[in-house]
Amino acid sequence: MPSSVETLEFQAETRQLLRLVIHSIYSNKDIFLRELISNASDALDKLRLESLTGSLAGVDISDLHISLEVDSDARTLTVRDNGIGMTRDDLVELIGTIAKSGTAGLLEKIKESKDAATTESLIGQFGVGFYSAFMVADKVTVHTRRAGTDSGTQWESDGEGSYTIRAADDLPVGTSVTLHLKPADSEDGLADYLSESKIRQIVKRYSDFIRWPIRMATDRTDADDKATSDLDTLNSMKALWARPRSEVTEHEYNEFYQQISHDWLPPAETIHMRAEGTFEYEALLFIPSQAPFDLYSRESKSGVQLYVKRVFIMDDCEALMPNYLRFVKGVVDAHDLSLNVSRELLQHDRQIQGVRRRLVKKVLGALKDMQAKDAERYTKVWDQFGRALKEGLLEETDNTEALLELVSAASTHDPAKTTTLREYVERMKDGQDTIYYLTGETRAMVENSPHMEAFAAKGYEVLILTDPIDEVWVDQVPAFDGHRLQSIAKGQVDLDDTADGGTETEADKAQREQDFAALLPWLTTTLSHHVKQVRLSSRLTTSAACIVGDAHDVTPTLEKMYRAMGQQMPTVKRILELNPTHPLITALRTAHHADAEAPALKEIAELIYGSALLAEGGDLPDPARFTRLLTDHLTRTL
Repeated sequence: MPSSVETLEFQAETRQLLRLVIHSIYSNKDIFLRELISNASDALDKLRLESLTGSLAGVDISDLHISLEVDSDARTLTVRDNGIGMTRDDLVELIGTIAKSGTAGLLEKIKESKDAATTESLIGQFGVGFYSAFMVADKVTVHTRRAGTDSGTQWESDGEGSYTIRAADDLPVGTSVTLHLKPADSEDGLADYLSESKIRQIVKRYSDFIRWPIRMATDRTDADDKATSDLDTLNSMKALWARPRSEVTEHEYNEFYQQISHDWLPPAETIHMRAEGTFEYEALLFIPSQAPFDLYSRESKSGVQLYVKRVFIMDDCEALMPNYLRFVKGVVDAHDLSLNVSRELLQHDRQIQGVRRRLVKKVLGALKDMQAKDAERYTKVWDQFGRALKEGLLEETDNTEALLELVSAASTHDPAKTTTLREYVERMKDGQDTIYYLTGETRAMVENSPHMEAFAAKGYEVLILTDPIDEVWVDQVPAFDGHRLQSIAKGQVDLDDTADGGTETEADKAQREQDFAALLPWLTTTLSHHVKQVRLSSRLTTSAACIVGDAHDVTPTLEKMYRAMGQQMPTVKRILELNPTHPLITALRTAHHADAEAPALKEIAELIYGSALLAEGGDLPDPARFTRLLTDHLTRTL
């Protein structure tokens, strides 16, 4: 006697949601196979668990697997597993109804949504799972039998408004989902899902690390042109991150890194971690040895992939790693996320934010350990990624101290080696409480800057910062380990002269100020188009003059950077400092005292300003005028 067939209606709300899923939500239809394989994997996991702990103890689990079967003539693709299976009631509850509650509210949100991206993220909250099959199939047939029962069930639907269900005899334990495929349509994103190469591609991308073998019969032709059929396993099942670190060799780590990064060099550092508790995940991260060519381009993306229970979800998951650590490669496998989670949801998920914080601390900790234990290797890593790491000093405040510990910079202490801020502090002179630095385009330009003269003469170490981002982060970081960072080209510099064997007294300083009391205001007025003040300097020993900024002024280099980015910047006037012991300055003071109205004095003032500007690598406001004035005055001296 044929078994009776029941025809049941989908819930009204379910029909609307199903129609959205099938016709308008997902642009990438390949995910249907990921979803069905994931469901099959869950069924195998459940059977294994039940066989060990539940009512199904003793069931044979020696060959749990997933099979993919293609019938080109019938245009069907079947995903089969020998997992726990379902009863009739399971089918009605799990497939006949998309959700037990909340469907109406979700549909209302979808109707209110105006753009596809938002709609997709809403569906992502809900989960599509089995129903993604209707994106590629006109009809779906399910045969299933639950382990421990004698009878099976067939479920079938075209995804429109109803489904049929009936008893089915002689079914093996497990579930098979047969898709009656729509014709391939490239315009609609429908690939040829009967193609062996396409199936292999999807499995490799999304399901390569599923713990159970995914098998497919493959037709071959031997040397005698005889057709044979081989059973191939399509997935590697080698999820290194799920294995204990003690069981993974360095060669396996390197091989996996090269696979996900397309880098032929081995990584500089491997980070393998597992977190248990309220939110379980495994992570396998790599710090490369060499920066990718696009690390500093706008198109550069995060290198961390997201998996859920070994199922691939997305590349370059920005929610897991901050932008300044975009060079880190690897995978994070979360146990408790939906397969259909969207990027937008990840950005606001508290658990994901917690994972991100732990991953960042782990990466920064690994770099700190490398710095302490293998300085040579760390120096190479810093040379490749230091600029990106310094971006972190601008992007967030949670890890400022950890990032400052990692900063490595050139300094006047050793021309051949860089130094850390910690090492700088340990070498500071008695009574010194400030970390001195100077920014510039090149080391040579910084070392030869007039600003360096007094510091070199008195033996103060100065950091030499030549990376463009150094212009920005040093203004954002007030101090390191309680020591203020100060540019020697900004503000007043008060180096204790007597502490280093100098002889200048307060009375000497007062007399010097009196000697120049008339010249300084005159120069300030004469050069008012270029500077806001002219004053005497304590930072010069051999140069006649230098230009400095106020403590909070934007530097000329930073001003250029902002303008290059199209930002309007007001012109910042700076301060001209004079060396009161230089022969040119003392001669100018004498000439001004003799005849303050002499025409040549204004020209000499311009030449002093222009020379100071050139000495720091600045651009002259009028190069032609400067050259003419210099030529005229040189001619008069011959």
